[in-house]
Amino acid sequence: MTHRLQEYQPPEWAQSLKLIPKHRIQLAAPGVTPITEWKLPDAPEDFKVLLKRDDYTGSILSGNKVRKLEFILAEAVANGCKHVISAGALQSNHCRAVAASCAELGLQSHLFLRTPAKQVSDLKFDGNLFLDRLFGANFYLVPADADYVEFIEVKMQELAEQIKKEKGETSHLICANGSKDMGMWGYIQCFEDIRQQGVEFDDILCACGGGRTICGLAVANYLCGMPYRLHTIVVSKLKRDNYRKIVQDHLNEVGLQDVAVEDVVTLYFNQVTPEHGENLPSQLELMVKSAEQTGVVLDNIYTAKAANELKELMQNKPEVFKGNRILFLHTGGLPSLQSEAKINPLLPYLTRSKFMFVS
Repeated sequence: MTHRLQEYQPPEWAQSLKLIPKHRIQLAAPGVTPITEWKLPDAPEDFKVLLKRDDYTGSILSGNKVRKLEFILAEAVANGCKHVISAGALQSNHCRAVAASCAELGLQSHLFLRTPAKQVSDLKFDGNLFLDRLFGANFYLVPADADYVEFIEVKMQELAEQIKKEKGETSHLICANGSKDMGMWGYIQCFEDIRQQGVEFDDILCACGGGRTICGLAVANYLCGMPYRLHTIVVSKLKRDNYRKIVQDHLNEVGLQDVAVEDVVTLYFNQVTPEHGENLPSQLELMVKSAEQTGVVLDNIYTAKAANELKELMQNKPEVFKGNRILFLHTGGLPSLQSEAKINPLLPYLTRSKFMFVS
């Protein structure tokens, strides 16, 4: 698959950074994803919300994951890897994107998935898990409370060593926070695309899981003179200090050791739920209102939580924004909604549709 490798030339303003990727593989749909106005339900009228439609980056590969994988998997292919090992929750959007991209590139994907299931028969193969299986991924099921660094990453490394010993083939590991990988370059490049689109706004807001998306945007915004104020809504249970370290580590690795996290992005933790896949009632209500009133589908893990926080900030703390024109980054995630576990909590809120039998 080396014929898919394209030499990567970073934007002029980013050429002084360290760890610049040499290659990129196009996985997303061609072209630049649009920026459109979004009538976010219950948003104050004096705010204008714009939507960066990164849910349009492709069908199965839609969302922010594919932007990062264009650089991560280019590195894997360039290094001659035959296997890609990653990890996530049972309905992980990231793992689905890894499985789909690996199938396209002729690589074997190996996914470590957190689950309370004790045997395969306990699993429901729907949503992303069904797609992972459709793409031929190998599954390694770990306890739902397994520590990522002390257990899962260790097992990932052991698997890579086992594959090397048995098959003589190398593996590329994609770790949770993306430290020392090329994933953040997906959103350094995305920032350049946004600049070229020429749409005026004051603030950028997005969800934050592993940190690559907001780190790429923060680096780019800083290098371009801070034209926007950045806000990110943390959706996982990592402690505040741990998230701050993830962002700081990314800044350090590209040569911005003197830049403090607080100077480039504001982190919000108000939408975190006890479990990664759970939702607050207000988040579920907003998902339904957005779909019914605007046609914009939010996923329950990332964009519903981020949009809910955006709405609440505009209503209750408008002073946190630089201005009243907000760009909301839609990071995709629709396939995870097509699982029973994600659908059932939404059903009580679906009161608009009527059913009639016609004979």
